[in-house]
Amino acid sequence: MERSKIVSKFPATITGILVMTVWLTVMNAGLAHTKETELLSVGIRGGLNSNTLGIPPTEKEDFQQYDVFAVVGTPWNWDFPSGWEIRFRLNLAAGALRAAGEAGFIGEVSPGLAFTKPDWNLTFDIGGGGAYLSREKYGRQDIGGPVQIAAHAGITYHLPWHMSLGWRFHHISDAALYGSNNRGVDLHLYELSYRF
Repeated sequence: MERSKIVSKFPATITGILVMTVWLTVMNAGLAHTKETELLSVGIRGGLNSNTLGIPPTEKEDFQQYDVFAVVGTPWNWDFPSGWEIRFRLNLAAGALRAAGEAGFIGEVSPGLAFTKPDWNLTFDIGGGGAYLSREKYGRQDIGGPVQIAAHAGITYHLPWHMSLGWRFHHISDAALYGSNNRGVDLHLYELSYRF
């Protein structure tokens, strides 16, 4: 399958999940209530790409990303009798993307949905938004341009003392916005955060 078809399906899948979740929550509007906009957590994150666990074609260079991040909870959330909670969140990050001995700035803004089960100390989240890159070429790999589409899916385990450990699959690409001769980057990011 061509890269442009694969890349275009990835954000479309996340959009479909978001639309379905909104529809389900509207159908269960009696379960909805509002909270205040609040800072939920801040943390540090880092990770690298994998040639076996990514969206083909794989990267031409070995990438690493390191950043600081914040998660802001929006007023819209739903509590279900099963104990699950769904909340819209805004994910913000700023850091460095490295490959082939070169580094550049990466900044991201990504709305998303979090599915939390407090009894299990777990949160599953998905999201999609935008990223800005100060550098577009790393060795043999051309990412395409400064503005990229960013998408993620992850899991967080909530530890005692307001700390959390998490993993996320993180994808950035231009979805062929800058042409078909470039490719995106898939990263496995590991995070440590403090919950407020």
